[in-house]
Amino acid sequence: MNIQIVNGPNLNLLGVREKSIYGNSDFESYLAELQNHFTNITINYYQSNIEGEIINKLHEVGFSYDGIVLNAGAYTHTSVAIADAIAAINTPTIEVHISNVYKREEFRHHSMLAANCKGVIAGFGMHSYRLAIESLLLAY
Repeated sequence: MNIQIVNGPNLNLLGVREKSIYGNSDFESYLAELQNHFTNITINYYQSNIEGEIINKLHEVGFSYDGIVLNAGAYTHTSVAIADAIAAINTPTIEVHISNVYKREEFRHHSMLAANCKGVIAGFGMHSYRLAIESLLLAY
């Protein structure tokens, strides 16, 4: 089983930025924990601050992987193009957020992507990614 994690803008700064919201851990450290926890699957990771590169990655893996875990960052609330890319592919996609977006600014309460995703997981810190992978495993 192949799972692709895609992180969007500013998530390369996890562990450095807004620690009160995103915590002290960088994503690469958490990724190693995920890979040690899910030894029976392959977890690939990609991060980009550029909308078109995220779309290209979705197109690349969206017909051959078993699942996509997508934290599109602020693009969640603005990108019709990423929403269209999710709708165009066959691979089930789970939208994730580290923070509880509903406890934050009002503009974060609406997702442009959610309607095209299998589900949304938010507010469990880095564990949102683990929960997303577990939900994909339940589908198989």
